[in-house]
Amino acid sequence: MLSGSCYQNRFFYKYRFMLQTDFLVIGSGIAGLTFAVKVAKQYPDKTIMILTKVNTDETNTKYAQGGIAVVNDLENDSFEKHISDTLISGDGLCNKEIVDIVIKEGPARVQEIIDWGTNFDKNDAGDYKRGKEGGHSENRILHHKDITGYEIERALINEAGKYPNISIHNYWHVVDIITQHHQGHLVTKSTQGIECYGVYALNLQTNKIEKIQSRITMMASGGTGQAYRTTTNPKIATGDGIAMVYRAKGRIENMEFIQFHPTGLHEPGISPSFLITEAVRGDGGILRNKHGEAFMTRYDERADLAPRDIVARAIDNEMKINGTEHVYLDCRHMDREKFMEHFPNIYAKCKSIGIDVFEHLIPVAPAAHYCCGGIKADKNGNTSIRYLYTCGECASTGLHGANRLASNSLLEAIVFAHRCAEDAAKKIHNTLIHNDIPDWNAEGTTTPKEMILITQSLKEIQQVMSDYVGIVRNNVRLQRALSRLDLLHEETEYLYKTSTLSPQLCELRNLITIGYLIVKSAQFRKESRGLHYNVDYPEKSTLLQNIVL
Repeated sequence: MLSGSCYQNRFFYKYRFMLQTDFLVIGSGIAGLTFAVKVAKQYPDKTIMILTKVNTDETNTKYAQGGIAVVNDLENDSFEKHISDTLISGDGLCNKEIVDIVIKEGPARVQEIIDWGTNFDKNDAGDYKRGKEGGHSENRILHHKDITGYEIERALINEAGKYPNISIHNYWHVVDIITQHHQGHLVTKSTQGIECYGVYALNLQTNKIEKIQSRITMMASGGTGQAYRTTTNPKIATGDGIAMVYRAKGRIENMEFIQFHPTGLHEPGISPSFLITEAVRGDGGILRNKHGEAFMTRYDERADLAPRDIVARAIDNEMKINGTEHVYLDCRHMDREKFMEHFPNIYAKCKSIGIDVFEHLIPVAPAAHYCCGGIKADKNGNTSIRYLYTCGECASTGLHGANRLASNSLLEAIVFAHRCAEDAAKKIHNTLIHNDIPDWNAEGTTTPKEMILITQSLKEIQQVMSDYVGIVRNNVRLQRALSRLDLLHEETEYLYKTSTLSPQLCELRNLITIGYLIVKSAQFRKESRGLHYNVDYPEKSTLLQNIVL
């Protein structure tokens, strides 16, 4: 079974010079870069190494359109309102302490990224333009047109470049976390004091797997959207960090809560899906079915601005009732000048495929968008593995609960990056570099002769997850998904043990683990709550619990 055999020992005791760093950061999105800048500033004599799979800016952050939710207008908004909106959206599973921390510490963290050069839209009077999205009671979304994430990523990369002790290494694919397991010790879920000593990573420029040792490791590897056939996430979002931590016997939490963005642009055969930000509905866009009916009022009194879980299920239901692959977003009545100013890229994208948003309806369908669960973290970003921190989408902090409130993710990332940096600063002097770590053992492996074995398995897992573990689930579908995943796991582990490693094989292996974690968590949850809806358990349980694997 997948749960018991996915952490293989492929190492031998041959020692040589190792790459070493004080702080190792896996991922170059908003979480990883913010953490790196903070520790670099505090410790100019310490080295910070950032590893990223492709280009530095190819992250989930880059593709975030809507904005960042923050209460920095206390005349018209309040912390209490933002906290309440977050708790309501999280459907009973938010950690109230964490929600308070993120919302109240948020303004200072947002001001920092502004000071680092992030530009948010302002009106002629110089005041910030604040948008409103589903689940929010007030206008509190700061944005940069419809490319907010792109702008934040640009500013953070520029800021990181100011510190000579930060080095960014593109085209490195992290394979596994190094723990006592690699020293020959038995490490299980019940092992006390598991420690992270660094990682094994594939240098794609040399095709060599290197060991990189670190005193502190930050896992900020992003999301899991590529587990599904249709997603707004880039190709790199394969759940690597979550899968690696699970294999290293770390705690993973609430993986059943996969958020489907209600309005991905429907383009058959195109992946990833182009995101039509929720802010469009915040500015007045209306969802309609194939009959032209504005259907959302039948599902929720908040209509098009209901939380994402409700809107996604409503769209899914309308598609099933009417036998269609999409619904429509109607922007024809919206102010042209305002739309063009706020959503220039959405307008241009639609125009490029023959859709004039002021004359035509936009075809939209839900697409896998955000993982609300992930690596279990405390209020300072500590994982269950010592000296391993996590923040960003791969982390489960307790902020989102069963459903993420729109535009809270970027806020969470910078708040937790700060808290991780503060906590790591207290531990960096007490950590050691271990010199008894073996090199990676590739002995007996060969280059796969048929890449189709990998590419076809990837298609299969995406098909399985989309068909059986989507927006609406049932027990039969979940069990069928698990059976298919077990077979894919068996086949892929054989390839892993006999083949020279490639990014494609590593990502496939990680996605199978992600699928397993989602399915098992969904099977354990005998209720419907937030983003998890099981027709066999349509009611909410009176018992509030997190699923930890």
